Amino acid sequence: MNNLVEMKNIHKSYDGVVALKGIDFQIGYNEVVGVLGDNGAGKSTLIKIISGVHSFDKGGMYIKGVKINPKKHSVKSAHDMGIETVYQEKALAEKQALWRNVFIGRQITNKLGFLNIKKEKEETDKIMRDLMKFRGIGVGADSIIRTLSGGERQGVAISRAMYFEADLVILDEPTMALSLQEVKKVLNFIQSIKEKGKSCIYISHNIANVYPVSDRFVAIDRGKIVGRFNRKDISLQKLSEGLIEYTEKVTQNKQEEKG
Repeated sequence: MNNLVEMKNIHKSYDGVVALKGIDFQIGYNEVVGVLGDNGAGKSTLIKIISGVHSFDKGGMYIKGVKINPKKHSVKSAHDMGIETVYQEKALAEKQALWRNVFIGRQITNKLGFLNIKKEKEETDKIMRDLMKFRGIGVGADSIIRTLSGGERQGVAISRAMYFEADLVILDEPTMALSLQEVKKVLNFIQSIKEKGKSCIYISHNIANVYPVSDRFVAIDRGKIVGRFNRKDISLQKLSEGLIEYTEKVTQNKQEEKG
């Protein structure tokens, strides 16, 4: 199988409310896929199924060619298969030091099983230098997360995923509420994921941000995939116009049904 992740005819409901309806979704090796859609479209459900947070009700999912049992797939098994997710909120513990955030839940221990704080701090400094490209004075392994900017915090979360050898990094609205300069930092981090031969699912409703770094785009609305686009075949303007046109058509149909 040529795809890193492949989902076939995936269905998911919560207490009778349908979240996904027959989703076919793939992401290959070494590519960035932008997933577009409004709030409630089904984007978060899609990534939570891949990352093991939720199971699916019907359909089939394969990761690296291995068929996934929805009853046994979990966050831990997703980690073991090289899938890391950076959520829009609560990705980091803001009151904790940078090094504690990097190794939370996956601490480095010595032969006796005790926490090896020195090693964790050394590795954090290496991550900051090699992955995050931090060169600024005053930012170190002991820096508290809340003292970092929004873009730097996202950089920590993404670099943490890369440190643990993720083959697929899933980003949920990584540029939400960031300044233009901070957005640029995050997009650079996403570009570095591709440069390292890894893959990324970039979820966003901001087309202008997701467009420059994505190879393909998948548009979701009300639990269904309503559009697939290759960046090389469509401009940002045409992509935006197409999605706006679709939204207007849906709104018009709703009004006609009410009328």
